[in-house]
Amino acid sequence: MSTDPTTTPDGLVTGDDGLARPVWAASDAMLREYYDTEWGMPVRDERGVFERLSLEAFQSGLSWRTILAKRPAFRAAFADFDPDVVAAFGDDDVERLMADAGIVRNRAKIRATITNATATIALRDDGGLADLVWSFRPEVTPAPRTIAEVPTTSDESVALSKALRKRGFVFVGPTTMHALMEALGIVDTHLVGSHRRGSSGVWG
Repeated sequence: MSTDPTTTPDGLVTGDDGLARPVWAASDAMLREYYDTEWGMPVRDERGVFERLSLEAFQSGLSWRTILAKRPAFRAAFADFDPDVVAAFGDDDVERLMADAGIVRNRAKIRATITNATATIALRDDGGLADLVWSFRPEVTPAPRTIAEVPTTSDESVALSKALRKRGFVFVGPTTMHALMEALGIVDTHLVGSHRRGSSGVWG
């Protein structure tokens, strides 16, 4: 017999499965699945990091749910985020993407994705995108107990932003890079009382 979800003072919601999640991941089935299975789990391959970097850039100014719902269309439009393919996109591809209602049709962000694909390829001679991004893992991870304690930037995300800009990346501001670090598991910002806290294996 299920019970109604209840919200605790720290901003967690205990669902009818008895598991505690933050409010943003508690009421929507798609977000709940993403939170339970993907968000904060380690991603260390080039294509995986490039995809998430690209989607975080598209998310700027929008809700993550919007991006997540469009992710299959994004993958189809951007060749499953293969940097070699995306880097070769030309003006015709930009116009194709601008006409694709399945994605976010923002010309600057589309061109940024192409630019970042080229920058990703260039990084292969120096360890690669994944190694560079993961090199900014902090010595300790935040341990927020409430939503209000979850940081939106950090010294490491500021430094990562600067490092990527030097390498030719765009749309990689400190807030966007902090969200990327959360998504990749580089930091663990699951609330202390969440059932997902510590589940990545990165932080014990």
